[in-house]
Amino acid sequence: MGPEKNTRDLFKGAFILTIAALIIKVLSAVYRVPFQNIVGDVGFYIYQQVYPFYGVALALSTYGFPVVISKLYTELSSKKDKNGVQSLFITSFILLSLIGIIGFSILYWGADWLATQMDDPQLAILLKVISVMFLIFPIVSLLRGYYQGKGNMVPTAVSQVGEQVIRVTTIFLAAFMLTKEGYSLYIVGGGAAFGSVTGGITAIFILVTFYWLKRGRTRLTFGNFNFKKSKKIGKELLFQGFAVCVSSMLLVFMQLADSLNLYSTLALSGISPLEAKGLKGIYDRGQPLIQIGMVVATSMSLSLVPMITNEKLHSRFEFMHEKICLVLKIALFISVAAAIGLWNIIHPTNIMLFENSEGSDVLGVLSIVILLSSMIVTVTAILQGLGIVFFPAYVILGSFAVKYMLNGMFIPLFGTMGAAVATCITLSLVMFILLFKLRLKLGTSILNVRFILTISAAALFMFVILQLYLYVTGYLTGFREERIFAGIQALSAVVIGGLSYLWIVLRGNTFKRNELSLLPFGSKLSFFLPKKNRR
Repeated sequence: MGPEKNTRDLFKGAFILTIAALIIKVLSAVYRVPFQNIVGDVGFYIYQQVYPFYGVALALSTYGFPVVISKLYTELSSKKDKNGVQSLFITSFILLSLIGIIGFSILYWGADWLATQMDDPQLAILLKVISVMFLIFPIVSLLRGYYQGKGNMVPTAVSQVGEQVIRVTTIFLAAFMLTKEGYSLYIVGGGAAFGSVTGGITAIFILVTFYWLKRGRTRLTFGNFNFKKSKKIGKELLFQGFAVCVSSMLLVFMQLADSLNLYSTLALSGISPLEAKGLKGIYDRGQPLIQIGMVVATSMSLSLVPMITNEKLHSRFEFMHEKICLVLKIALFISVAAAIGLWNIIHPTNIMLFENSEGSDVLGVLSIVILLSSMIVTVTAILQGLGIVFFPAYVILGSFAVKYMLNGMFIPLFGTMGAAVATCITLSLVMFILLFKLRLKLGTSILNVRFILTISAAALFMFVILQLYLYVTGYLTGFREERIFAGIQALSAVVIGGLSYLWIVLRGNTFKRNELSLLPFGSKLSFFLPKKNRR
């Protein structure tokens, strides 16, 4: 019963963290729309310029170090090595504190220099506010890693959701109140950036409260310190922690490259500073759209990744290969629909969410990022489940340099469209490298040609249906630019496009009934299957 219980606990913990991650991602994507409506494109540009720096601190406290701390804690606890456990927490606290102080120092005292590099010195105040997150993350990471190592995912999940809720609430309050009082958009942006601080403090409060309530049954000790063990622990924590962190920062790196040279390059090309800021703000409208699409595309596929790890642990390699193929099929199936569907309806969607259709052509190209990034995130998770941690990190880290370089080449020629194309080229390169690595690891094919052709045919069919629908409905009213009509048109197109895509894919014998059963509403989706595949 021991192994079975461990497997159940693994899936239970993964499920709790998955639900928390879904809530966080939805909140993170959705709040940007009303925020942009309050502060406008220039205000949105100001906030998005510094967001990648917050994204780095968030990755450190959420994905990388807590995961490695929990792994080391579990290993040492299973050996009943109390000295090792104490050394782990002492080493972790010291190492993470050093990283936090370095990160804070670079961002706080280097804020003026960084803002100048972005060709907008007024951003310095926002960078200084964000820098405080680097002082908060060590405590958050340590406590989350501790609870996850004990197999209790609830404190981590509650702290993540609480952090995001308070952060978003702070952003809305700051945007509404400071804008109403007539403060400059940079002060408004600084108030919004302060949400990262209030969110981080909330996470600490929640985690400490859990510890306080259970202090009689659990104790975090810092007694003995073994230098030899600590040196080994520190090395593993540092390298593995950064590898996991970097692997989770794919889109953060893309946004960071844009923050560093998109606005400045536009300004250098002869566009006025105010217009360039507005163009960058319009370009940044793509971020919530990409995040929402990725939530849909990755949540279903990533929820199956623990099954791959489980099959590997039990050396059931044939079943493991089947699960990997299924996860990739689901990721491709959903991400193609989300990307092509959004590209088709981007014009009414842009009006519905952001009040006008400006930049729709650029946002349409950015919708392809949903497909590329969803596949990258899924393949990275699979490789990590197979024990390949560092290779995806190296590739994703290298993507920043590629994106930055391509921005420099394409933005002077094509403006924000050049930045969108640079992102798509960079992510395509990353995706193919990671897929090739997975193919080499497995030594056999992972996606058959028939499946890819069926998905392509379904996407083409959906494209034609949606174009016809939008063309026809465009003549039904004389008020095509109004948000209400655009909203009705966009949302109805989602239903029509989704059903047409589902019909072609599922009637094409691409999935079996037992495969669909692993998905939400799988029993309903099986209705689309040919009769011979419904059993």
